[in-house]
Amino acid sequence: MDTQKKRRGDRRDGRLLRELDSLHFITGILYPNRCDNEAYISLRVDLTAMNEYLARLNAEEKEFPYTMFHIVVAALIKAITLRPKLNRFIVNSNFYQRNEVSAAFVVKKQFSDKGAEALAFLHGKDNFTLRDVHEYIRSQVTECRSDKVDSSTESMDILNKLPRWVGKTAVKFIMFLDKHGWVPKDMIATDPYYSSVVISNLGSIKLKCGYHHLTNWGTCSLFCIIGEKAVRPVFDAQGNASMRETLDLGLTIDERLADGYYYSKSVRLLKYLLEHPQELEKAMKEEVQYE
Repeated sequence: MDTQKKRRGDRRDGRLLRELDSLHFITGILYPNRCDNEAYISLRVDLTAMNEYLARLNAEEKEFPYTMFHIVVAALIKAITLRPKLNRFIVNSNFYQRNEVSAAFVVKKQFSDKGAEALAFLHGKDNFTLRDVHEYIRSQVTECRSDKVDSSTESMDILNKLPRWVGKTAVKFIMFLDKHGWVPKDMIATDPYYSSVVISNLGSIKLKCGYHHLTNWGTCSLFCIIGEKAVRPVFDAQGNASMRETLDLGLTIDERLADGYYYSKSVRLLKYLLEHPQELEKAMKEEVQYE
């Protein structure tokens, strides 16, 4: 992403948007809370091309096979890179353009009721490809499934050990810091709600796709739910049906950031990338002809 000199009003993680039109300027003041401005978009993807593509990749990659999750993460990062309004956020009634594209997800250390969870955070780069995302996720998963505790969880553990009234007071003070972008960097280094997109793979635990709320804490304005794969009828332009494996995604967005047309084109781009995964072999910043 383009880097600009930091100016008064900018945050550590984002640039204050001074060139906003009057409608968006007023919107951030009239509707200050992210959770009050959620819009939900459902998306169904034909997995035929993706399954064939994964089979080709995994003919050589045996140690840490490529999965549908890797492609979804890469497609989201590329879509956000090419559609920068998806990477904006509103805090304290101000619009900001995030400095980087990032993705966060939870890693279950063990699939059991008592299995602990760890937070994984991926910092994208303009020259990343699917292969880079795959290697990044490999390193994150390996680290998360070790005994090491991520910095955000470590900070929460400290607050949880304090006397209850002290912990509550400390959290309220941190929420004040959050509003102004002053939360210590180490405390939120792996906090998923400070990423461009939070991804939850419910399909991996046999759940269907559904809605997930945003939060007023942090800066994340996009949440993606990955549902369970299923064989469903797919209709062609003539109305003829064929049974294919498909995937449902649920996207929760902050509707204040862009208009419906911008979001519609962004979702079409994401769907195109998922159904033409070879496009992810190109750098994230490289444009895609999808219309």
